[in-house]
Amino acid sequence: MRATVLKFAVLYLLMATLCAGVFAAAPKSATVQGYVLDSACAFTKGLEKPISRECAVACAKAGSQLVILSADGTIYWPIADTTPSSGQNEKLLPFAGQKVTATGKVFERGGSRAFVIEKIEPLAAK
Repeated sequence: MRATVLKFAVLYLLMATLCAGVFAAAPKSATVQGYVLDSACAFTKGLEKPISRECAVACAKAGSQLVILSADGTIYWPIADTTPSSGQNEKLLPFAGQKVTATGKVFERGGSRAFVIEKIEPLAAK
C-alpha cells in the first residue's frame, strides 16, 4: 500500500512539473509602451531613451537589433512568430528613436522578454 501511495505521489509531482513548464512558456497578450532603440545602447550605455533617431537608425543598419525599452527598464526583444524566424528591424526601423505603443504576445524565459509585435504605432503626444 505504501509503495502505491509513493508511486502516485511521484507521478503527481512529475505531472505538475511538466504542466508548469508548458504553461510557463505560454505567451501573454500585452500592450507595451517604450522607446525603440538599439540593444547595444540599452545595455552598454544604460540609455533610458535614444540619443537621436539618426543614431538608432545607423546602429540598426550596422546590424544592431532594435528593441523596445519600457519606462521601468524592461527590454522587449522583438521576434517573429514564424519558423524559420526572421529579424524584426525592418518592422521597427520606421519608429527608431521614437516612443511607441505596441501590442502583441510576450514570451518570458530566464528573465528575458521576447515580443511578437502584432501592431505598432507612435505614442500620441500629450
